[in-house]
Amino acid sequence: MNITIGIGLAFVAMLCWGFGDFLIQKSARKIGDWETLFFISLFGAIVIFPFIWKDIPDLFVWNTKIFIMIIAGVVLFVAALIDFEALRKGKLAIIEPIWSFEVPAAAFLAFFILGESISITQIILIIFLIISLFLVSFKEKTFNKKFFLEKGVWLAFFGAFAMGSANFFMGWGGRVSNPLMINFFTDTFILILTGIYLIVQGKLIKSFIDLKDKYKIILPMSIADKVAWLAYVFSMSLAPIAVATALSESYIIVAVILGIAVNKEKLQRHQKIGLISSIITAIVLAMITSS
Repeated sequence: MNITIGIGLAFVAMLCWGFGDFLIQKSARKIGDWETLFFISLFGAIVIFPFIWKDIPDLFVWNTKIFIMIIAGVVLFVAALIDFEALRKGKLAIIEPIWSFEVPAAAFLAFFILGESISITQIILIIFLIISLFLVSFKEKTFNKKFFLEKGVWLAFFGAFAMGSANFFMGWGGRVSNPLMINFFTDTFILILTGIYLIVQGKLIKSFIDLKDKYKIILPMSIADKVAWLAYVFSMSLAPIAVATALSESYIIVAVILGIAVNKEKLQRHQKIGLISSIITAIVLAMITSS
């Protein structure tokens, strides 16, 4: 039952990130990377605080749990800045295919650090899902070397590795503490760093002025991102990290379906194949893991 709930939460994360990344791109382009990260972290810290305030004294006792959470905060902070900058500079259609490589990064760390293994069938399905997600999110007619010259591509590759690592440490932190605490800790950690940066740059007051003007983007973005992270970390606490990551990364499917429904976008042949195969593979992977 716990694994089934974990799989369900991975799908919740998938849906929320499908909306969240679109809004993050718009926010990063309008108000900047640091400001976007500041408001996401501020929202998360405020919303989660009422649920964990009694446990805050535990954060001042040095132990392995705190060490893991600090690593999670540092890695997530770096990964988020790289991802936001990639979104700001590049096209979502170019960046998204690369982010599917977060899955092997998280799975690799889960295997070598936690000794968490999955079946051969699950491994094959995850590999097939990654390939399918790459196909569905790659909007060009043909693939050529110019893909690697697009703006934001190399940032996206670094971001994929960094965010895959952050995914793992968030999952590990959620297991040694609890999903709410690791989210609060990383939000507060990033909030302090981004807040100091904005103060030093003299941009903090301007950021709140931007909040007043752009709240219709910033608020739903912050809600979607926080729900996604909470669902994802709870998912990793109940299901294998590799599987939870693979399923949550399927948010690319949501983005494509939204593009078809809202913007009347037309898919290339390989995208149609990728869309159908990714949906089927995600469902089969969820069913096998739950059973």
